[in-house]
Amino acid sequence: MMRLAGLIAALAASLVLGACDGADDNPDVTKIAVAGPVTGQYASFGTQMTSGAEQAVADINAAGGVLGKTLDLEVGDDACDPKQAVAVANHLAGQGVALVAGHFCSGSSIPASNVYAESNAVMISPASTNPAFTDSRPGPNIYRVCGRDDKQGSVAGAYLAKHFGDKNIAIIDDKTAYGKGLADEVKKTLNAAGVQEVLNESYTAGEKDYSALVSKLKQADVDALFVGGYHTESGLILRQMRDQGMDTVLMGGDALVTQEYWSITGPAGEGTLMTFSPDPRKNPAAADVVARLKEKGIEPEGYVLYTYAAIQAWKEAAEKAGTTDTAAVVKALNEGEFDTVIGKFRFDEHGDPSLPPYAVYRWADGSYEQIEDEAPSPAG
Repeated sequence: MMRLAGLIAALAASLVLGACDGADDNPDVTKIAVAGPVTGQYASFGTQMTSGAEQAVADINAAGGVLGKTLDLEVGDDACDPKQAVAVANHLAGQGVALVAGHFCSGSSIPASNVYAESNAVMISPASTNPAFTDSRPGPNIYRVCGRDDKQGSVAGAYLAKHFGDKNIAIIDDKTAYGKGLADEVKKTLNAAGVQEVLNESYTAGEKDYSALVSKLKQADVDALFVGGYHTESGLILRQMRDQGMDTVLMGGDALVTQEYWSITGPAGEGTLMTFSPDPRKNPAAADVVARLKEKGIEPEGYVLYTYAAIQAWKEAAEKAGTTDTAAVVKALNEGEFDTVIGKFRFDEHGDPSLPPYAVYRWADGSYEQIEDEAPSPAG
């Protein structure tokens, strides 16, 4: 029985953490990792991150690797669960990875960052937007290449104030570090503009029936709803609003930047608004990478290119430092400018990138496009 239990435990570990390929003792290999929700309800984002990381590693290795060494990529699956994220971080630290491109959910990245700070591995998140992730970072080796919710929330709040300031606006969140943090920033900006929401509530992520919440929204005659949460619940809430005859415009954050959102909503998603950084797919510097990904049948939406860029920045820093030693790489990350698929940027004193501000996007016909500063047409 003990032997069987051991086999089961080993199998579970391989599923959660990804298999190791024996590169630990190879002096010609440098191990790095990508970590995010490979499984679970946010797995579409884990797929984005893994696709970006695999392409980055393939391209770097094809060009000779980093400092003459081949990169070996390990995939860690945290399922956007904080406890599992810590387990993944401990495993990756034990493997001696030089870089972790991760995690995705802020609620995972924040506790995992404590492990990486202690183990002295460079952590660059492609996607965690909660301000506390870098404002309260436990070590100088913690970075991100995406924006922050205080910036994202101010853009969304200002848009809502301008276009719906004389209408009924509601704000809801899923109580996560990401969702509540973003919703709070939207509320702050909205209220500062002299607009008061008619409803502000939280919901539980992972449920299927939001009819009670939708009934409250309908009773409040809500014209615009900001959702601080992920695409799965946002899509369900939108569909259930339409089922109750509501034409409310739904607005969310960057967690709606996945084709899976439209798969959930179908045509009901027409007119959905969201905030996201300028689309890196349109960056000329990304053209070759975008083409290679599309040749493989991969649409580089969302955080595919952000993950690619996280590995690019680390590579450039390591080459400038002449070593993958963390202290030297951190110095190079702090001092350098990085030319990546998401644009050129520097890291500030918090570990945040100097990238262009957030923009507003609209879902239409199964895809999203950045829009000009114009009033959205009613969803129908």
